[in-house]
Amino acid sequence: MIKEIKAKTALSPSQLSGLDYALNPYIGCGHACIYCYAPSVIHRDEGKWGDIVEVKINLPRILSKELRIKRKGVVGLGTVTDPYQPAERKYEVTRRCLELLLMHDFPVCIQTKSSLVLRDMDLLRKFSDIEVGITLTALDDGVRERMEPGASSAEERLHALEELRENGINTWVFLGPVMPYITHAEALMDAIAVVRPKYVLVDRLRLKGKVWDEVKQLIQEFDPQLLVEYEMIFREGGDHDFYRPVFERVMRKCKEKGLRCEINRNQNIYAR
Repeated sequence: MIKEIKAKTALSPSQLSGLDYALNPYIGCGHACIYCYAPSVIHRDEGKWGDIVEVKINLPRILSKELRIKRKGVVGLGTVTDPYQPAERKYEVTRRCLELLLMHDFPVCIQTKSSLVLRDMDLLRKFSDIEVGITLTALDDGVRERMEPGASSAEERLHALEELRENGINTWVFLGPVMPYITHAEALMDAIAVVRPKYVLVDRLRLKGKVWDEVKQLIQEFDPQLLVEYEMIFREGGDHDFYRPVFERVMRKCKEKGLRCEINRNQNIYAR
């Protein structure tokens, strides 16, 4: 269900590293990722995540006013929603916001898991300071469809990264969340190395809010025997013991491929 709403503000102070402002054109997300803990951040409890998307139809007008008075800083486009989710094809709120940010020469950092970002290549190429990050969680599209039913395939996302880089736009990859026994991180690194992003940020699964309920349902469909493993891994913060060797292997793979890679330590970053 799509709802059209009116926003009161556009740019919010961001607590995420490297970002001064957060700009979210939508509330909710049609990608409906089972691991997303944005619902616990935006404090919404209206049905299943992904079923309701609210479109801030007046956001470009509000943003236009704020850009005249705000101190220039890096704008994170889509920190608790995907700016290129399916609703963007119709509403183009993200595109109109980009036009305004370009006009005022604000630095921009986009994070998405949609190849729709390529639609706005004409604008992206004109920014003096912009980078686009794309989230990757699985190469197997059957697994991807279970985890991120509304998102682009891994193949489409890798193609988008290649196209962006070839057009002179800095790219990065958010490899996460790494789902124990489901995400084949090293194989993903091999695929990522081919499209040569500026850097890769790797993150663990974070069971905030109702994420565990969604993940448990996925595991029951994928491999019920993994439920016991997950309960052991995440019991009382024990996931650090599981992830330490996983991340060590990922870092070795990055070094082997000549990729700049970083393990996310920031509790505030959102797996989107």
